[in-house]
Amino acid sequence: MFKKILVVDDDKLVLNATRRYLEGRGFNVTAAASGAEAVAVARDFGPDLIITDVEMKGLDGFALCKALKETEGFSKIPVIIISGNKITEEDVLTGYNKGADDYILKPVSFPVLLAKIKAVLRRYEGVAEKSGKITKLGMVIDPAGRTVAVGGEVVNLTRKEFDLLMALITEEGRLLSIPYLLESVWGYDPASYNDPHTVGVHVSSLRKKLGAAIGARITSVTGHGYKLE
Repeated sequence: MFKKILVVDDDKLVLNATRRYLEGRGFNVTAAASGAEAVAVARDFGPDLIITDVEMKGLDGFALCKALKETEGFSKIPVIIISGNKITEEDVLTGYNKGADDYILKPVSFPVLLAKIKAVLRRYEGVAEKSGKITKLGMVIDPAGRTVAVGGEVVNLTRKEFDLLMALITEEGRLLSIPYLLESVWGYDPASYNDPHTVGVHVSSLRKKLGAAIGARITSVTGHGYKLE
């Protein structure tokens, strides 16, 4: 069964070119020219993944992503954000904090976009296969529901913080390098992006949210990476 992708962009040329490329690679694609239209289309189309531009009038890509991730029925749909102007590290982190599963800068290479789509879909399919809850260090992790509870209280993690925690849990005791985390959690190509600050910021936030006792178990080896003791 073909995967369904919703592409959102107010530039018709970009929208049509992206649609044609993805349809030529076997995807079932529909399009929306605004954030508001995307919400309406998503209800009827039921996409497996959404690709949205950031700069749009009205409901922009950031607001659309946040609205989707906070709405029942849409929250488990992966979202890839694309931007040509919001390209600073702060912009990228904002996208991830709004719930984006990946963030791509324009000009977009279609082969790279295709690789990103496949990587994100694989991550979601891998989580779906892990239907059982994980109990570790006082945490109760539900991979399917993408939730974490500590002491019976749900911890509000961003998408990337949750993916980072799952990587550390899955490879408990193993030192995970910065390039490995950037590739497996963020979908970056380590050959073109290898900034440890991105990982460091998320690790710091994850430690704080999980609490001192659990956070202390996430250890770092300067210049190399992180592991869950």
